Amino acid sequence: MILVKQHKNLIIPILGSVVLYALFAYYLERSDFLYLVLLYAGLFFCAWQIIKATQYNFWIIAGIGVFFRVLFLPAIPNLSQDFYRFLWDGRLMIQGINPYLFTPEQFLDGSANALRQAQGDTLISLHQSQELINGMGELNASHYSNYPPINQLCFAIAALFAKGSVLGSVIVLRILIIAADIGILYFGKKLLEKLKLPVKHIFWYFLNPFIIIELTGNLHFEGVMLFFVVWSLYLLHERKWLWAAVLLGLSVSVKLLPLLFLPLFFKYLIVNKDSKVSIFGLHFDKLSVTKMVLFYGVILGTVLLTFAPFLSSDFISNFAATISLWFQNFEFNASVYYVIRWIGFQTVGWNIIETVGKTLPLIVIAFILILAFFRPLEFARGKGVNITQQLITAILLSVSFYFLLSTTVHPWYIATPLVLSVFTRYNFPIVWSFMVVFSYSAYGVDGFQENLGLVAIEYCVVIGIALWEILNYQHFSRTFKISAKTKI
Repeated sequence: MILVKQHKNLIIPILGSVVLYALFAYYLERSDFLYLVLLYAGLFFCAWQIIKATQYNFWIIAGIGVFFRVLFLPAIPNLSQDFYRFLWDGRLMIQGINPYLFTPEQFLDGSANALRQAQGDTLISLHQSQELINGMGELNASHYSNYPPINQLCFAIAALFAKGSVLGSVIVLRILIIAADIGILYFGKKLLEKLKLPVKHIFWYFLNPFIIIELTGNLHFEGVMLFFVVWSLYLLHERKWLWAAVLLGLSVSVKLLPLLFLPLFFKYLIVNKDSKVSIFGLHFDKLSVTKMVLFYGVILGTVLLTFAPFLSSDFISNFAATISLWFQNFEFNASVYYVIRWIGFQTVGWNIIETVGKTLPLIVIAFILILAFFRPLEFARGKGVNITQQLITAILLSVSFYFLLSTTVHPWYIATPLVLSVFTRYNFPIVWSFMVVFSYSAYGVDGFQENLGLVAIEYCVVIGIALWEILNYQHFSRTFKISAKTKI
């Protein structure tokens, strides 16, 4: 009893979180938006109370974070249908069938097996095929797979251990994602220590209900991608750039997103402040140029090596066609794009997504190239602490800018700016990880219909805080310098 009284400030929010996570995992319907928001808000409140009650004790909070994730272990995801496609692709993989060559619909109508029979190949036969197709939905079943090879490897592992069970496969995938999050905790802690930043910053990721729900709960593999990214950044800071390049290549082969910020490593690798050789204000030497070329070469080589078993002309056309859909056909939880779309309706009278979807990525690329080649660098004494922090901040701003101009921003995408913010002075991704729950208002009992008012509130809050944090610096050039100031 005395022990309970002494630790009631910790026990109560832990028990509250257990109840709320159980309700979220096993009793929530995606269409019940008010219930979803109340559970979500309660979990954020409990997480904050746990962090305060433990006085930022690393091992206690780490153990609690793992425990909360384990609560989801036997739960079927209830906010996303994507995992059914994961299981489908994995079951194709273990039969030695290229998952990029056929859509589930082609299997359903028999055209995939007709083609394989004509080619003399083994016919496709999948356990629970109709259940998986029904689960993933018509939209997903009608398109070719767009999940890169390391992601496919995870799907194949799940199929290998539980090819006849949806729940068994879900458990295997969940274990892989939990392991990746533990890896982020481990290398994130080490990187924070090297950067002389408070280790407690990592809990804005690891104990964040958004991460636990969207990654562990809903089986999204951003966590696996970010595990390789954080590990790579740590090795890069330790000047083990060759292995860092391998890990970045693996991250691209989980999710393609890291391709966006690869140009930002240019200055980090090539600039040598002690060199007397200078072109356009950049000081570098032969060794730094060689290092840069090899770094990008290893990344490209790693990516090509993982894609090699699947390469064919059909793969290239199918994969490219599916990726283009995200820019020119799909719309969800967008911000700037929705404003442009409204202007298009007012001026030309129809949806201009096909044109805008081609233009906005070019603006993003231009923004990233400006950061890559023209952002100021300031060196710290010793091992270049400041320059690593500047790199991470540039990546954070680039990724955030990309999402602000995207036509589709699913909630789990915010995991990337959130984990990057841990190593910077910026807090707006933490706010975003809460505000993004408003996007689920689109899934009502009567079908899909976005509430643009709630989307506007989400982005007004996030963009407002981001601008305040960026403009609050004394000089624009200091935007890329990170202090060790404690987060809120």
